[in-house]
Amino acid sequence: MINGIPQISVQELKQRIDSGENLQIIDVRESFEYAIANIGAKLIPLNDVPNRLGEIDRDREVIVHCKAGGRSQKAAEFLKQAGYERVANVAGGILAWVDRIDPTMAKY
Repeated sequence: MINGIPQISVQELKQRIDSGENLQIIDVRESFEYAIANIGAKLIPLNDVPNRLGEIDRDREVIVHCKAGGRSQKAAEFLKQAGYERVANVAGGILAWVDRIDPTMAKY
């Protein structure tokens, strides 16, 4: 837990995706980063999050990720302040995903 935001590992995220949980995964990187490597999450760059809250369902758990976990932590804190009750940050971001889940993905 960092600043009230639960941190989940990429292993836990992969397990939850594979089990078919109804997660809302938001990638807050930039589109050029998303083009290099992504896990199929909805792309909403960090600076766009405040203007795109309508695209994020308040009734589902929101899992936020970025390259290493810093931007997604900021986004998760913002969402929590905006009234989203179930928000978590992916510890280590896409870099951890490449290291621990899918080493065939490009690292940048």
